[in-house]
Amino acid sequence: MADKSSKEVPENAYEAAIQYQDRVLEHGRTGKIVIRDEDRPWENTRQGRIRYFLNAAMYSDTALQEWRVFSQEIRTQSGKHRHQGGVSIYILEGKGYTVADGKRYDWGKGDLLTLPVKPGGVEHQHFNTNPDGPSRWMAFVYIPLANHVALHLRQLEVAPGHAAKLRGGNDD
Repeated sequence: MADKSSKEVPENAYEAAIQYQDRVLEHGRTGKIVIRDEDRPWENTRQGRIRYFLNAAMYSDTALQEWRVFSQEIRTQSGKHRHQGGVSIYILEGKGYTVADGKRYDWGKGDLLTLPVKPGGVEHQHFNTNPDGPSRWMAFVYIPLANHVALHLRQLEVAPGHAAKLRGGNDD
């Protein structure tokens, strides 16, 4: 049985909205301001090697709960997926290119890659061309915008070295 004393159940939708706003403000006042590299693990996912810094589904201890911020290391290539865009990707190191909707976009350290919001989504995949090692970038997603444009992530191919099946997030 759930412990009702730890979380007050709102009496109606209006009160639920007020409680949500209060939680957002409380996170802003008391949540972590600095998220250190060593506090977040690298994960091998079907999209590739990723480290999440902000992700409300995983970390409720940060001041910003409405952003998803992650770093990705591209050794050879990422998985391929499609979503509605609205993502900014800052290249931290290396060089490579992204194929978005069949068109190649070259990038290097210091560049900003933007995936536009568009109906039907943007199919894309990232490739490393850095001969000295992996490329690495940081992605920024503002969740209210992503939710507004009905963000739906569909994995089309998995990253090399990842054995996971194409599950979840598929329309088939």
